[in-house]
Amino acid sequence: MSTEKKTTSIYAVRTTAGRERTVVNSIWTRVKSKDLQIMAIMAPETLRGYVFIEATGPHIIEEVTTGIKHVKSRVPGVIDLSEIEKYLISKPVIEELNVGDTVEIIGGPFKGMKAKLMRKDQMKQEVTMELLEATFTLPITVHADYVKLIEKAKDEAKTSNEEE
Repeated sequence: MSTEKKTTSIYAVRTTAGRERTVVNSIWTRVKSKDLQIMAIMAPETLRGYVFIEATGPHIIEEVTTGIKHVKSRVPGVIDLSEIEKYLISKPVIEELNVGDTVEIIGGPFKGMKAKLMRKDQMKQEVTMELLEATFTLPITVHADYVKLIEKAKDEAKTSNEEE
């Protein structure tokens, strides 16, 4: 019985954008049925068109992805962990939001509505905003996890300096 540890590498597979989850599910089904040496499969939400697979060799990637619908190709070479680290560690939504940004509410009674960010409370992880689609201005406060950034605010400092 050998005690040597098998080394693994991370490989990238190009997919049809928006079909990453379908590809992951198909790969996972094939891995379970054939008992292949796949350690992890990852499809980051923020990176469309790619799936990352940790395996013992590229031949296993070819075997597991051949014939799967929406798989375009395997990216040549090995992916360094530092290149995908940013997708492993998720930062809170509130960090990328600023006053004046346009957001979409993705949960709660106002789901699907667009709003302009008026204030953010980093400690409570809450944002206060005005609904853009309301007939009158109604400030509402929701948890930052219930909003999705649509458009960054235009830099007002630059425009006011140009006018002077």
